[in-house]
Amino acid sequence: MSLLPSLVFLLLLMVTMATAGPLCPAFYSQTCPHAEAIVRDVMRKAMAREPRSVASVMRFQFHDCFVNGCDASLLLDDTPSMLGEKLALSNINSLRSFEVVDEVKEALEKACPGVVSCADIIIMAARDAVALTGGPDWEVRLGRKDSLTASQEESSNIMPSPRTNATSLIDLFSKYNLSVKDLVALSGSHSIGKARCFSIMFRLYNQSGSGKPDPAIEPGFREKLDKLCPLNVDQNVTGDLDATAQLFDNQYFKDLVAGRGFLNSDQTLFTFPQTRKYVKLFSNDENVYFNAFVEGMLKLGELQSGQPGEIRTNCRKVNSQDVDV
Repeated sequence: MSLLPSLVFLLLLMVTMATAGPLCPAFYSQTCPHAEAIVRDVMRKAMAREPRSVASVMRFQFHDCFVNGCDASLLLDDTPSMLGEKLALSNINSLRSFEVVDEVKEALEKACPGVVSCADIIIMAARDAVALTGGPDWEVRLGRKDSLTASQEESSNIMPSPRTNATSLIDLFSKYNLSVKDLVALSGSHSIGKARCFSIMFRLYNQSGSGKPDPAIEPGFREKLDKLCPLNVDQNVTGDLDATAQLFDNQYFKDLVAGRGFLNSDQTLFTFPQTRKYVKLFSNDENVYFNAFVEGMLKLGELQSGQPGEIRTNCRKVNSQDVDV
C-alpha cells in the first residue's frame, strides 16, 4: 500500500499547526508605508487592461496557501533541480496572469527594495481583486516570508479538481481547520472569472461514467453549455463561472440554487445536504456572504509551514539564483 496519502495528510497537519512569526496589518507601516496602495494601483490597471486578470490573480491565494502554507511557492518557475507548482494538475492551463504579480513586485522593488514578500503580494492582490470588482474590502494581515522551494507533486496531490464532490471538499478543508461554512463561502470566489470547457466535458456527456449529462444541471443551462462546449470543441474555450462574471456578488449562489453552476465542484455544494444550507443562506443575503468570505480569506491567509524563507527580489526565483557561482 502506498504511503503517499498518509504523507500528504501529515504535510497538511504540519501546515495548519505551524507557528511562524505573527502576522499584522501594520507590518509594512514603517518599511514600506505605501505598499498596499501600490498593489491596488497595479491591480486596477491590470483590470482595466484585461478584466479577467484580477479573477485569475485572486485564485493564487487558494492555490498557494493550500500547498505548504502562504509562501509564494506557487510563483516559482521550474529549475533543473526542482519542478514548480505552475504545471501541477490543478494549475496547468488553468492559472494565468502571473505577469500581474511580476508588475506588482517590480513597482514595490522600486519603492521599497527587498522589503515586501511575494507571499504578501498574493494576499494583498487577492483582496484587491475582490474589492475592485464590487466585493468586500478588508484589512489584511502581513509579514509572510517567501519559500525557498516548491513541489509540483504536493500541489497535484492536494489541490482539488473540477470533478471533486462536496464530501471530498469538506474533508480537504477540515484538514486546514476550515469549516463547512468557510468552504462554501470561499467557493464563492467563483463569483468572478471564467473556466475552460475541459473542466465540464464529463458533466455534459459522461457524468459518473453514465454516458449522460449531470442531472443536476438545469435543462436550459445545459443547452447553453452544449453550445459552448460541444464534443468537438477546443477545450480551452472558456465560459463564465456565474451570470455576472465580472462582478463579485452573490449571484454565484443564486445560480447554484437554480442548477446553473458551471463546475461540478460548484454545483455539488447545493446537491449535498451539509453544504446546501449555506448556499441558500448566501443566495438570500449578500452581506452575510461577504462577511463569511472575508472571515474565510483571513483564516486561509494564516496558513504557514514554519519553514525557512526570504524576501525574493523576483517572485519567479529564489535569491540565490541571482548569485554567480
